Amino acid sequence: MFIITLPDSSQRSYPSPISVYDVAADIGPGLASDALAGKVDGMLFDLSHVIESDAELSIVTSKSEEGLEIIRHSTAHLMAQAVKILFPEVQVTIGPVIENGFYYDFSYERPFTPQDLDAIEKKMSSLVAEDAIVVRRELGRDDAVSHFLSLGEKFKAEIIEDIPSDQTLSLYRQNEFEDLCRGPHVPSLGKLKHFKLMKVAGAYWRGDAKNQMLQRIYGTAWRSKKELQSYLYQLEEAEKRDHRKLAKKFNLFHLQEEAPGMIFWHPKGWSIYTVIESYMRDIQRLNGYQEIRTPLIVARSLWEKSGHWDKFRENMFTVQSEADDFAVKPMNCPCHVQIFNQGLKSYRDLPLRLAEFGSCHRDEASGTLQGLMRVRGFVQDDAHIFCTESQILDEVATFTDLLFSVYRDFGFDDIIIRLSTRPESRVGSDEVWDKAEDSLIKALSSKNLDYDLLPGEGAFYGPKIEFSLKDCLGRIWQCGTIQVDFSMPERLGAQYVSEDGSRKVPVMLHRAILGSFERFIGILIEHYEGNFPVWLSPCQAVVMNITDSQAKYVIDLVDSLKNKGFRIENDLRNEKIGFKIREHTIQKIPYLLVIGDKEVESQTVTVRSSNGKDLGAMEISSFVMLLERDISLRGRMNFEN
Repeated sequence: MFIITLPDSSQRSYPSPISVYDVAADIGPGLASDALAGKVDGMLFDLSHVIESDAELSIVTSKSEEGLEIIRHSTAHLMAQAVKILFPEVQVTIGPVIENGFYYDFSYERPFTPQDLDAIEKKMSSLVAEDAIVVRRELGRDDAVSHFLSLGEKFKAEIIEDIPSDQTLSLYRQNEFEDLCRGPHVPSLGKLKHFKLMKVAGAYWRGDAKNQMLQRIYGTAWRSKKELQSYLYQLEEAEKRDHRKLAKKFNLFHLQEEAPGMIFWHPKGWSIYTVIESYMRDIQRLNGYQEIRTPLIVARSLWEKSGHWDKFRENMFTVQSEADDFAVKPMNCPCHVQIFNQGLKSYRDLPLRLAEFGSCHRDEASGTLQGLMRVRGFVQDDAHIFCTESQILDEVATFTDLLFSVYRDFGFDDIIIRLSTRPESRVGSDEVWDKAEDSLIKALSSKNLDYDLLPGEGAFYGPKIEFSLKDCLGRIWQCGTIQVDFSMPERLGAQYVSEDGSRKVPVMLHRAILGSFERFIGILIEHYEGNFPVWLSPCQAVVMNITDSQAKYVIDLVDSLKNKGFRIENDLRNEKIGFKIREHTIQKIPYLLVIGDKEVESQTVTVRSSNGKDLGAMEISSFVMLLERDISLRGRMNFEN
C-alpha cells in the first residue's frame, strides 16, 4: 500500500503500482479525458508512467503552460512523421519547442515549397484523425545508434553518439515513425488538432556555418481552434504593423547595405527620436541623475580589466592605432566607473546617479539584424547608480516608480516583472547575494508588485529585475532592467570613504528604462501603427487652405504656432481640399486645420482629428489649449480619451 498526494493535499491509497492515467481515471473520467501527462514529485512523465511508491502527483492538462508545451513538442514529431511519409528520402534531425510553436530541421535534396507545406499539413491532419497511440520504449546508447543508422538517419545517430555510452535513451513511436526524445508526449495523436505550418528557413546543422545547411520548417500549435485563430490574426496584424513597412509609408528611416544594422534617420523619424531623448533627459534630471558623456572608442586594456574582452570580444568592433588595440564600446558601464573614480568619493556623495545616452556598437551576425529591433549601432538610455548596500532597496523602489511613470507616458500600462536570482557560477559571497536579493524582493513587495521568480537566471555579478511591456497585440517586449553588480566596481578600482573612515567598494546598479532608443521606437511604431499620440507625432497639425486667397493667413498661423513650440506644417498646394484631407489622414497627422474665407474673416480655424471627427470652428487660442492638453497627457490620452 502506498499513498499519492494530489495538489489540493488530498491523498489516495493504492495497493499496487498504478499508472498516471489510471490515477487520473480514478479521480474522474473528465480529468482522464483531458490528461496529457503527469508531474510526479516535480518531474514530468507520460500518462503511461507507473508509480510504485509514495509520491506527489499533479495531472497535466492542456490548460497549463506545461501541457501546451507538450502539445507543441508532440506536434513537432507529428510534422516529422508526415514529412517522412511524404518524402521518405528526408533525414530528420532535431525538433524543439520555441515561443508560440515549434520547428523541425530536415536534410533534403531540394527546397521545400509552399505546396509541400500544404501537403504536410494535410497529412498531419489525417494522422490526427487516425488517433494512433504514442508508445515509449528505452534503448541503450549503442543500440540506439545502430537502430537509427539502420534507418539511414545519420544525423540522429550523430546526436546519440555524443551521449555517454552508459545512458539509456527513450524513443517514441507513432505508427511506423519512431524518434529519439526524452518526452513526455501526448498519449495519442488525436490530442493534436489545432496547428498550422508557417514557413521554411535555412539552418546549419548544429548551428555551425561550417556544417551542412538544413531546412527548418516552423509551425505553431495551440489548445483550441479559437487560440489558433487568435494567434494567426495577431500575426496578420503584426505583418501590417511591421515597423519597416510603416517607416517607408511615413518616411521615418531607412537601412541600406553599405551600413548593415545602422539607421539612416529621416527628418520625421529623427523628430520622434529627439522628442523621446528630450523627455528622458528631463525625467532623469528631475529624478537626481547627472548626465555625462563618455568616449566611443576605448583601449583594450580597460575592456580586459572589466572582463568584457574575454566574455564579449567576438561582438566588439575593434580598431588599431599606433600599435595599440581599441574597441568601439558595446556598453557604457566601464566608462561610467572611470568617471566615478575621478576624485575620492565619500559616503555622503552616495547614491551617485550617472546617466548617458550612450552610443554603443555590437558586431551582431548579419542574419540576426531586423530593422530597429536588432541593430549594430544603438543608443541606450543608460544609467548607473553607485550606492551602499543599505541604499539598494530605496534606489530600486524609486527606480520602479520612475519606470512605471515613463511607460505610462508612452501608452503602456501592462507591465510584466521577472526577478532573476543567483546563478551557480557567480562572484561575491552568499551573504552579499542574500542582501541584494532581499533588497530587490522588498522593493517589489513595497510597491505590491507581482513578479515571476527565475531562480539561477541572474547575472554572474548580481541579481536583476527585468521589466517587459505588453503592446496592443499582446506581444511582450523586454525593455527595462535594474541589475545589482558587485563585480565591476571592484575590478575597476572604485572606492568610497565610509562613515567609519574605511575604504569600501560601492554597489553598482545598472539600469535602463527604454533599453535602446532604436528598438523602443520600433516598438512604438508597431504599437501605434504610425498613429502616434500628439506629443510624439512628427507633425502635430497641418494647416490647409481652400483657395490661394487664404495663403497668407495660413503662413502667418503656422509661423505663430511654430513659435509656440508646436510641430506644424502648411499645405498650400493647388489641390482640392478633400484630396488634401485624405492624404494627411492617411499620414495620420493628429489634427487637420482647414482655412477658408470664413475662417480668415473670423480669425478661427476649422479642426478635424485624425480619426475623422469634425471638431468644428475654434478660436486659435482654443486650439492651442487643445494641443497643450494632448501633449501634457502624452500616452495617457490613449486610455482616457
